[in-house]
Amino acid sequence: MLHIFVQVVKYLLILFILIYTFECFNVFRVSSNPEKQHRIYIKQRVMIYMIHTSSFAVLFFTTMNTQMIGMYILQILFITAVFVLYHIFYQNCSKLILNNMCILFSIGSIILTRLSYSKALRQYMFCLAGLVICVLIPIILQSISLFRNLTWLYAILGILALAAVTLFGGVSYGAKLSLSFGGISIQPSEFVKILFVFFVASMLRKEVTIKKLMITSLVSAIFVLLLVASKDLGGALLYFITFLVIVYAATGKIIYFLSGTALMAVAAFAGYHLFSHVQNRVAAWRNPLSVYNDAGYQVSQSLFGIGTGGWFGLGLNQGLPNKIPVVEKDFIFAAISEEMGGIFALCLILICLSCFLMFMNISMKLNDLFYKLVALGLATLYAMQVILTIGGVIKFIPSTGVTLPLVSYGGSSLLSTFIIFGIIQGLYMRDRDSEEEGNSNQNEEKKIKQKQHSKSKSKRKSKFEEANIKQL
Repeated sequence: MLHIFVQVVKYLLILFILIYTFECFNVFRVSSNPEKQHRIYIKQRVMIYMIHTSSFAVLFFTTMNTQMIGMYILQILFITAVFVLYHIFYQNCSKLILNNMCILFSIGSIILTRLSYSKALRQYMFCLAGLVICVLIPIILQSISLFRNLTWLYAILGILALAAVTLFGGVSYGAKLSLSFGGISIQPSEFVKILFVFFVASMLRKEVTIKKLMITSLVSAIFVLLLVASKDLGGALLYFITFLVIVYAATGKIIYFLSGTALMAVAAFAGYHLFSHVQNRVAAWRNPLSVYNDAGYQVSQSLFGIGTGGWFGLGLNQGLPNKIPVVEKDFIFAAISEEMGGIFALCLILICLSCFLMFMNISMKLNDLFYKLVALGLATLYAMQVILTIGGVIKFIPSTGVTLPLVSYGGSSLLSTFIIFGIIQGLYMRDRDSEEEGNSNQNEEKKIKQKQHSKSKSKRKSKFEEANIKQL
């Protein structure tokens, strides 16, 4: 009976995520109808609650662990608090981005609770800080306008943080990634990437002269080289591609992007010959089964899990995702594919694509070049992080050690993604407020013109009447 219940819920989860994903793109079709959009957003939120409730019902009945009920209540309260607080404080927020943030968090929480209850509980503690970030950042962004002028502060803080990791960071899988303070491990590069975007956008917001471009490139190179020195090559790639995209958007010259891409290829070749852990990852990418007992074990287990799950998955708690090393971080997408199925995993990718499209849409609508470049940079960071993570899991590219935003385990990754979503919401609302202000000004101008027209019309009428009286 329990097996039948798990299988029924498995197909229900696929149905719920398909409905949610369809509405992510259907909402653009009814962009001129606010009432239909509102109904779509409500339907999406119902799907979020259905996915979460159904998944935890399976986790509880397959383990009979009452802790699952407590974790379910905590996570549902968090999701509800996000919706309520945004409804109270931010009527003009992007409902699609808000819903996507919550569905991605929900999926990550479900699979992480299934993998490790203790890690799920630890992740939840960071979520509480994330809730504060989600609420405060849009307010700060709307009320303070000096962010464009803090150019060198972004650079100094970012470089110092990365230098501290290079000198004092703990080694994890061949790279220095984190700093530890009283038992709490922090990965500074997750936060510095946001400072990096603000720095480049601030430098190129007014004019892009050769001198300014050279200074920006030099400082950006320091960021990237510090990441290379700490052997965080995935992070270095993320920063460098983001830099190229922002420079191309600011200058409009494809030669800069192509030159940077060629330089990146040369750097990748050099990195392969300099770092042994990079050679291991490339060997695992080329033929994981040939090095199955060593470097290829993680990728091989990931592919086995994805293949075993097929299109519909094995069902929650029915697979063996814990056989994949570090599955809760870099390879959480494989765990989702194994137990929730390939269709569910593809929907997850489409939801991430929906986020990226909204980020880009907001960037294109912004008139302020600084905020336009910030939105573009954050959109690039987000998209590249998703591509690098999922690409490594499915053996499309070598594994880079990058986490899947809002889904993978990791407090620093979670908080930095909440910051990114909060900034994007703030920029969206700035654009909406300026648009409404412009519309109100236009309406006032129309009213003034109508009044002037009616006055001139009445004057012409009175003159006509006086002329008739004189003739009589």
